[in-house]
Amino acid sequence: MKAVVYKEPFKVAVEDVPDPRIEHPNDVIVKITTTAICGSDLHMYEGRTGAEPGIVFGHENMGIVEETGPGVTSIHRGDRVVLPFNVACGFCKNCLAGKTGFCLTVNEGFAGGAYGYVSMGPFIGGQAQYLRVPYADFNCLKLPPGDEHEDDFALLADIFPTGYHATELAQVSPGETVCVYGAGPVGLMAAYSALLRGASRVFSVDRQPDRLRVAHEIGAIPIDYSKGDAVEQIKEQTDGEGTDKGIDAVGYQATVPEGEEQPAMVLNSLVESVRPTGMLGIVGLYVPADPGGPSDSAKKGELLFKIGRFFEKGLRAGTGQANVKAYNRQLRDMIIAGRANPSFVVSHRLPLAEAPEAYEHFDKRDNGWTKVLLKPQMA
Repeated sequence: MKAVVYKEPFKVAVEDVPDPRIEHPNDVIVKITTTAICGSDLHMYEGRTGAEPGIVFGHENMGIVEETGPGVTSIHRGDRVVLPFNVACGFCKNCLAGKTGFCLTVNEGFAGGAYGYVSMGPFIGGQAQYLRVPYADFNCLKLPPGDEHEDDFALLADIFPTGYHATELAQVSPGETVCVYGAGPVGLMAAYSALLRGASRVFSVDRQPDRLRVAHEIGAIPIDYSKGDAVEQIKEQTDGEGTDKGIDAVGYQATVPEGEEQPAMVLNSLVESVRPTGMLGIVGLYVPADPGGPSDSAKKGELLFKIGRFFEKGLRAGTGQANVKAYNRQLRDMIIAGRANPSFVVSHRLPLAEAPEAYEHFDKRDNGWTKVLLKPQMA
């Protein structure tokens, strides 16, 4: 089959790789209809992780079940499904507690597994024509047959639940004010989720005009940090107090307007942007090792975080990747009911063959390249 294969920093190629096969009675094989390029894929693409050449990318996947193992009971050939980016067993201590992003079974020596991602287990990615799904009864989320809501449903694999998870970590409640740092796909989903949860005002911080425009279109208040300090802009609009809650949808590759990386910039900005006793939801990626870090400490994942101010203000924070299964059924049903339409974030729908060019444009944050969906069945 054809798949997107990592070659070296800033280079991927669409190549022939072995077809997936049933390896366990609980597996299914899915024919991929839609798979997405994620902002976290760019960390590998840029050589900012330990990813080795040859890895097949792709953890945001949906499609049609092509083959089922003999142990699969609830999923059948022909079912339309979307797969959480988390690969989870369903029976370990964390899975039973609903913490499927931190499964203790699927990735030896590590809490959590995912398709096509460095250190997240042996699972081949889904930027390909087919995908093997383990523990299929647990991991597959059934969708209505046909092709309605295809792009909305594809976002249930990661960014919609991840954005919603950020609001859950911050415990966003109706009427509250929220600042979201980052207006990329996850940041836009976090702002959208905060509005769905009844936030009175949501401030969306970025410097990309096209992304800030989308934030405005969904009802958020754009904050362009290249035109003035974001903290001060937020405080000016909250009577000097700051917001009730704050969300980090950027992570360790945060940059100042001049382009210099400051890995702790967003964390420290949130500490100043959120009022005393407020809460932070941190879903932007932070890693224990960054080969391209701007300092020796950053290379070891050690950042200069203002813990003194954090403590002084009595702030609380939740961190970590989303437990997608905690939210994907409810979010699916909101889409079906017309209460949520997350595909507003999608800017491009391309055949798999155009993945190398898509990665290049997306990585450069070229104007208009917000969220890219790859369609392996598209000519």
